[in-house]
Amino acid sequence: MFARLILTALFAGLIAGAFAWGAHMLKTTPLILAAEVYENAQPAAPQHPHPATAPQAPEWEPGEGLERSLYTLLADVVTGIGFAFLLAGAIALSGRAVDARTGMAWGLAGFAVFFAAPALGLAPELPGMQAAGLGARQAWWLLTAAATAAGIAAIAFAPRPAVKALGVALLALPHVVGAPHPVLTSGPLPAELAAQFAAATLVITGLFWLVLGGLTGYFYRRFERP
Repeated sequence: MFARLILTALFAGLIAGAFAWGAHMLKTTPLILAAEVYENAQPAAPQHPHPATAPQAPEWEPGEGLERSLYTLLADVVTGIGFAFLLAGAIALSGRAVDARTGMAWGLAGFAVFFAAPALGLAPELPGMQAAGLGARQAWWLLTAAATAAGIAAIAFAPRPAVKALGVALLALPHVVGAPHPVLTSGPLPAELAAQFAAATLVITGLFWLVLGGLTGYFYRRFERP
């Protein structure tokens, strides 16, 4: 079983990650590069460091061109493999038969858990966009993903109507609490750029999860012991 999970995650994650990389390079990377131009054009805030404090070195970032593309590919493939492990593990725990078609349904559930539900409160962000504190956003994202996963599981697998109703309540809980947002002020980033990025990210992520789910179901069944 362990070998089956590993092989399924590696094959499905590698292919789906490469697909996501191609889509990102075609659609979202040009938008990110355009947003970085606006971000870098903003005047730096005045700083008054303490005389005893040494100046901080700039943060490392990959170089433009091939280096950045390769790091993006690595990130997408690693992300795909990680999500494939989660998906294959959930399928194994459910004990249900799966193929490419039913795997796509599992993929849609993953899309809802890890993107659609959190995006209702925290939209995909471009460089230079205003956002609340990182810790608050991470906490709300984790709450939303966990509640959405538990809610979908309860609705899909629980036999009792009361448990299914609890699942519906779990789906709504993070949005009743509300996502953290900053006090918005005017900024240089065009709203059209942010809207294009949000739409492109929505489509690409949805397709990624469909591909990942279908491949996970296919390879999970393919590597089943006779």
